[in-house]
Formats: sequence, C-alpha cells, structure tokens
Amino acid sequence: MTASSFSCPELHPSLEHLAFLVGEWQGLGVVGYPTITEARYEQEVSFSHDGRPFLAYLSKTWLIDEDGARIRPTGTEAGFWRPGKQPRDVEVMLCHPTGIVEIYVGEVVFHKIELTSEVVARTETAKDVKGFHRLYGLVEGDLAYAIDMAAMGQPLQAHLSARLTKIR
Repeated sequence: MTASSFSCPELHPSLEHLAFLVGEWQGLGVVGYPTITEARYEQEVSFSHDGRPFLAYLSKTWLIDEDGARIRPTGTEAGFWRPGKQPRDVEVMLCHPTGIVEIYVGEVVFHKIELTSEVVARTETAKDVKGFHRLYGLVEGDLAYAIDMAAMGQPLQAHLSARLTKIR
C-alpha cells in the first residue's frame, strides 16, 4: 500500500454546509436544570466522515471539580449528521447509553445550526424526556452550543452549554 491509500477521503458534496464541524473538539461547559445541581463539565466531540453522505458523531463528557480535574464520566452520545432534502437542511440521529434516542431536523445558515427534536424515544427505564432544541455555531473559531430540554415534567429550558476548541 502506498501512503496515499491512507489519505482521508474527500467530504461528500452534500455535506459542504457541515464541513466546518469536521474534526475533533475539546472544551468546557455548564450543565443545569431544575431537577439537578448546576455543575461544570469537560467535553470531547468528534465529527468524522469516510466519503459517504453523513458525518459520524461522538461526544463524551466528564464532571469536573473547581480546579478542572475530571471527577467522573457523565454523558456519552453517538450518532450521525446527514443532509436533509434542501441544500441547507440537516437531519441528526443520536443515541445515549441511558436509553434515549433523539432525531432532529434543522437548518444550517453559514456557520450556525439550529436543530429541533422531531422524535425522542426512550426505554422503559430512561428518564422522562419530551423534547430538545439545539443551537450550534462558530464563535471566534470555537464551536459553541446551547441545548434546551423538556423533561421530568419541566418545560423546554436551558440545560447544557459549552465552548469547544478544535484540536485536530
């Protein structure tokens, strides 16, 4: 095999509106909700592709102490980001080991993505989650996001926010 056989494939043309996401990101965030204590977390996110018309997505988070040291893992989500019907549309499918699956539809405008949950399915033992709204965007080269959640009898409201720096 030659060195060129190990090169990264070209991004599928239907993903051009999501190209700015591709790579590995790391940073800090804040979690809060009426049913939990506010806390800070560290996060690692990966958006990758193999030339087909979707991005593979993986996110891992850890609760951190006041000095920024990891205390314990807190969240993992994995899934796929796909183009929608129109050139700026996006569809996102995510799953969590806590028994929750989310399907989103949204739109990409320049380097801003707004997603609304179309479906939230859960196992019998999962937390009672009704819906989500996600907003992602580039801020001074960093990937910032805010996630609102409706769960546990609470209306849709702020739940997570973070700012991640591209590391690869």
